[in-house]
Amino acid sequence: MKKYILTLAFAIFAFALQAQEGIKLGLQGGLPLDEFNDTVGVVLGVDAGYMWALGEVVDLGVMTGFINGFPEKYNTKQVVNTNPNVQFVPVAASVRVWLSNSFSFGVDGGKAFGINKGNDGGIYYRPVMGYLLGPNTELNVSYTGVKLDNVTWTTATIGVVYTINMRKL
Repeated sequence: MKKYILTLAFAIFAFALQAQEGIKLGLQGGLPLDEFNDTVGVVLGVDAGYMWALGEVVDLGVMTGFINGFPEKYNTKQVVNTNPNVQFVPVAASVRVWLSNSFSFGVDGGKAFGINKGNDGGIYYRPVMGYLLGPNTELNVSYTGVKLDNVTWTTATIGVVYTINMRKL
């Protein structure tokens, strides 16, 4: 069932991108917090999405991506413990509010599908603050949360987003 939902989400996302003019591609890296701090060492992720300008102040859009938590490895003389990677594919709606021409804040919210063994995923939320470094490049910091059954996956990340404006192509 999970594979069908993921296929449908990606198909809807791809269809939406074909008819639109702006695509956002991002790369992020960070550290786990709270419950996963002892089992995950570093987090890397990629994002793809599209934002529609609802005016000069508010943008609304959709996004998806891939998040991978690389496990900590503990090696001692007696025990070798290798934890699994923690992996999610988020599918979310996005909103951004521009306080100036260079500074924005917003949130992504939706569902994060867990794709590693034993990971069912959960409700996904990601507050984001961004700063434009140039006309197409943004630096952002974010806090990611995925509400799982009995714990919450939380990370603090920094990322770079590149915008492809389809109107200029």
